[in-house]
Amino acid sequence: MRVLSLLCVLLVAGCDTPSAHFRGIAPARITVEGSAFDIRQRGTLVEAVRINPQYAPRLGPLRHRARRAMAASTGCRVLWVSGDQAVLVGRLSCP
Repeated sequence: MRVLSLLCVLLVAGCDTPSAHFRGIAPARITVEGSAFDIRQRGTLVEAVRINPQYAPRLGPLRHRARRAMAASTGCRVLWVSGDQAVLVGRLSCP
């Protein structure tokens, strides 16, 4: 039972952990149309980690929400967004 409890704690702790490239960067929390994201920027790359539970979100609409959250957080134009329903990465074009 202890092992199972420890495993559950470790799995939940990793739910909103940034990828290695964005580790150590304080996130900006942005919500767009009911999807909440932690946004982290390093140079011209930006990462959006979805932090709220949503049942079977479709990637198309979620990608557009992440793009809007990235733009709102950074003030830059987002050139492209790639990823899955949990973690999306984008390339920025900043003036």
